[in-house]
Amino acid sequence: MTESMIALIVILFALLFTSTPIAVALGLTSFIYFFYFTTIPLTQVPERLFNSLNSFPLMAIPFFVLAANLMSRGGISKRLIDASNSLVGQFRGGLAMTAVLSCMFFAAISGSSPATVVAVGTLIIPAMIRHGYGKDFSIGLVTTSGSLGILIPPSIPLIIYGIATEQSIGDLFIAGIGPGIMAGVMLLILAIVISRRRGYGSGENSIVLTRTQKIKSLRDATLSLALPGFVLGGIYTGFFTPTEAAAMAVFYALIVSLFVYREIGAKDLWSILLSSARTSAMVMFVVASGILFSFVLSSERIPTKVSAALLESNLSPLMFLIMINVLLLIVGMFMETSSAILILAPVLLPVGLALGIDPIHLGIIMVLNLEIGMMTPPLGLNLFVASGLTGKNIIDVAKAAAPSVGVLLIALILVTFIPQIALFPLGR
Repeated sequence: MTESMIALIVILFALLFTSTPIAVALGLTSFIYFFYFTTIPLTQVPERLFNSLNSFPLMAIPFFVLAANLMSRGGISKRLIDASNSLVGQFRGGLAMTAVLSCMFFAAISGSSPATVVAVGTLIIPAMIRHGYGKDFSIGLVTTSGSLGILIPPSIPLIIYGIATEQSIGDLFIAGIGPGIMAGVMLLILAIVISRRRGYGSGENSIVLTRTQKIKSLRDATLSLALPGFVLGGIYTGFFTPTEAAAMAVFYALIVSLFVYREIGAKDLWSILLSSARTSAMVMFVVASGILFSFVLSSERIPTKVSAALLESNLSPLMFLIMINVLLLIVGMFMETSSAILILAPVLLPVGLALGIDPIHLGIIMVLNLEIGMMTPPLGLNLFVASGLTGKNIIDVAKAAAPSVGVLLIALILVTFIPQIALFPLGR
């Protein structure tokens, strides 16, 4: 490793350990590299930052963020919870099952894990506690179920992986369906088992709806539940690209929220647009800094050197998969999802390809690992969101989420060693 690269790694980790935001740390480290270790004019820095964002596929991110905010503020989360409760509310542990199903449905609309935790958790966690479910169980289950938002399409991390590795975003979306549903079903089973053992959701305190109420709840949520099929169907049939699908999702959410559900009015649009712009700017800043840092790594030929070193060690595909799972689980504890993908995907992909691992499968493994990282301290984003919602400290939220995180680890093992779970819809 060159002297310049050692210096950059030291600078990057020094910034991270001083709680510098990840986007600033990556951008500043890249700037220092340009200033001290190259003869490239500094005018290249803003030019590369601009060019990194001047990408048609990246436009899908602000569109999906706006669609998620429109549907969250437009009463979608309440209707999804009512629809989920109409399906499973009559069973023992029905509200716990409702929480998982609602998170799965909202994840398939928003593509955002924190947005799912906020939209569903705000309503379902107090309801679960009010109906006799343990507070820790309620918080932990919603915190983990909300993480399905970065796996079930549309998924912002899958978009970023597709851009970083030049893979089909449509294929990544389709490949995420199987693992996302499997993880959701496993969380449903966990909710049922724990509810039965602890006596949660027994007949006298569960929410039981009449047949008329069930039909009404499902009918009211029909338009909300149709959005994922509309988006994915359009992409898979080639009717529109993922970016065009994101724009159509905004149009769909706007029409449903304004003119069908009428939960928001024209006066609410400015605050929704402003909130979406702030979130999108934050994500795009991370993406731009990550792409700039990836250029630094490429300039130092780090991906090539790492790939050569790993291949020379005669790693088997099985050992490589085990290694990247351990690596990504550790990285996910300390690094934001988008940054981790932008930095590690270009390094790991060449090795995976050389060992015969499908790049789409590798992308699903990466996202699932980093999904688990969102529930692990010290920097798990979902922990911070759930802590803000409930007033519990982050460590207590992490402990509450531990059983359901264990279920996701089992799902990770299955997806890693049975690639057909992700690749079967693609015919691979």
